[in-house]
Amino acid sequence: MADKRIPPSEITPLQIYRERRRFIGAAGALALSGLLPAAASAQGLPGRKSALSTLEPPTPRDDIVNYGNFLEFASDKFGHVERSQAMAVRPWTVTVDGLVAKPRRFAIEDLLRLPLEERIYRHRCVEGWSMVVPWVGFPLASLLKQVEPLGSAKYVEFVSHADPAIMPNVRRQLLDWPYLEGLRLDEALHPLTLLAVGLYGEVLPKSNGAPLRLVVPWKYGYKSAKSVVAIRLVEREPRTIWMKGVPEEYGFYANVNPAVDHPRWSQKRERRIGEFFKRDTLPFNGYADQVAQLYAGMDLRKSF
Repeated sequence: MADKRIPPSEITPLQIYRERRRFIGAAGALALSGLLPAAASAQGLPGRKSALSTLEPPTPRDDIVNYGNFLEFASDKFGHVERSQAMAVRPWTVTVDGLVAKPRRFAIEDLLRLPLEERIYRHRCVEGWSMVVPWVGFPLASLLKQVEPLGSAKYVEFVSHADPAIMPNVRRQLLDWPYLEGLRLDEALHPLTLLAVGLYGEVLPKSNGAPLRLVVPWKYGYKSAKSVVAIRLVEREPRTIWMKGVPEEYGFYANVNPAVDHPRWSQKRERRIGEFFKRDTLPFNGYADQVAQLYAGMDLRKSF
């Protein structure tokens, strides 16, 4: 595996990023028709405002849509925007099974009918850049309760779509696809953990993981699996894609911890997209008051 693995993309300097963003601006215009019923398309994707939102101003939509990582499609920050347009997001189903009393398969239309909320969350990449994203979605807990987890369920796996016909890095077998991530069950049931179906009041763009992605705001962004097709409740800790590919660099928890450096760069500071100067990184990405109790007694330098 060592000779095939790919590390996360290198951090792009701000000036280069801005030039590239102007170049690909046209590609950022994403069609909404075909993703939602006609009435919903016309009205956007509204969600009630959530008290769990940060008061920080959101990052501009174009920056969110046109900059980031979607490694199935590209190893840089931009190639995924155009390539992801080849991914069909209708029909789309999500299987929720494993250690549950009532396994189910949900059509994306079913999930779009759930009560939606706008959650403005900080998003911190392990590479040292960050955003503030106004997601639209619903708590993961509300979905898991419908399938009734069994007492033996301790963890939740998330499996992403993987199609070598349209995803170059899947075709090249650079990682052990499909993209697989996981949470402890108590993390998955935490009120902050979100399944996102939109951002900025619109249906989720393909470049951001349409039609359904996980959002766990106190963890590094790679934990939030995109284009989810399966959710499984299991008894043992999942061996995630990065744990298999680069175990010395990526552990299971992925909690934002400025005191623990990545082997190849510091985590103490971050570059917020749209800002020139770096800022200090906050423990748990600023959500320590809500989530630190989940890790009481744990050594977060070892459980990274």
